[in-house]
Amino acid sequence: MSHVYKVIDIVGSSPSSIEDAIQQAIARTSDTVNNVEWFQVDQVRGHVTDGKVGHYQVAIKIGFRLDEA
Repeated sequence: MSHVYKVIDIVGSSPSSIEDAIQQAIARTSDTVNNVEWFQVDQVRGHVTDGKVGHYQVAIKIGFRLDEA
């Protein structure tokens, strides 16, 4: 069976880690979008506060399968 997918751009953030920023983005997207199946990290960036990492930001593409007709 073949499938059709849609890709959306999401930015997740976390004060603790890059991995947590990814997990937050995927979890929140999965709350509102059905059939989430894959992700791709496009950018890693962050916010600096007082010379330290204040927040990690991860721009990802999330792919989800469209419902069958």
